[in-house]
Amino acid sequence: MLDWTDRHCRYFLRLMSKHALLYTEMVTTGAILHGDQDRLLGFDPSEGPIVMQLGGSDPEDLGLCASIVANRGYDQINLNVGCPSDRVQKGRFGACLMAEPQLVADCVASMKSRVGIPVTVKTRIGIDDRDSYEALAHFVSTVAEGGCDTFIIHARKAWLSGLSPKQNREVPPLRYDIAARIKQDFPHLTVVLNGGIETIQQAVEHLEHFSGVMLGRAAYHNPYLLAEVDQTLYGDLHPIPTREEVFSAMIPYIEKAMKPGMSLHGFTRHMLGLFHGQPGGRLFRRSLGELATRKEANPNDLWDILRDRHSPSVIV
Repeated sequence: MLDWTDRHCRYFLRLMSKHALLYTEMVTTGAILHGDQDRLLGFDPSEGPIVMQLGGSDPEDLGLCASIVANRGYDQINLNVGCPSDRVQKGRFGACLMAEPQLVADCVASMKSRVGIPVTVKTRIGIDDRDSYEALAHFVSTVAEGGCDTFIIHARKAWLSGLSPKQNREVPPLRYDIAARIKQDFPHLTVVLNGGIETIQQAVEHLEHFSGVMLGRAAYHNPYLLAEVDQTLYGDLHPIPTREEVFSAMIPYIEKAMKPGMSLHGFTRHMLGLFHGQPGGRLFRRSLGELATRKEANPNDLWDILRDRHSPSVIV
């Protein structure tokens, strides 16, 4: 999720699940080849297992970037063929590439030839008027011939004009049946379902029909739901950390990662939903947000937020 799942967000989410596969925000090939690779590709080893999501449409550039990413220690590479935003379309990547399945296959083949780690594709079920099942099946079949054996399918079509990215996540109806048909017709492929999954129980139900499930904004706005993942989906019975323990574990990380000139907000913005649905959760969110806007705020101030969680005015 562009501008959301940065390295600080991923460190935070990993505190709640040891096994969930975490994705980076989408990074374009141009940014990697011409930008600050340490800033764009750096991550804490504790974040793994981790997937680098790439945006691009030039097979040679994607091959070069795949090699760079693999050498950095990422576990997988994912090509984004699902984002419908205008700025992504102008760069000729994202969902508009569904109209060019052979190009996507060539991109996958180029990346696969350079790396030994898995290369996957995240896609929609269709775009604009190219939304027939036959068009989707042709896309999947063609890209699979390029070497992709794992597809993450957002079970909505995308309108490339007329709808904002937010509307494209809400207006086109969810069609889980279409994604399920792909899984049925391509049993040799790994098909992961994305879109509209809000709880771990819903994930469990979808796993009866799919190889995996992807949580997006639900895990960002209500991150503590990931605390259920390891026991429920992976059978790992290690103790589940409390919300307070997760919050406490972030403070030394922030102290270490926060450099001169950096804002506390760059870290705490990912933590706002930690007490989602809990008594005092709204006050926690407001207090944390207000603290992060103060220029003089520092990581030690976060202990005050935690102490306030235990005050009678918050608990009642």
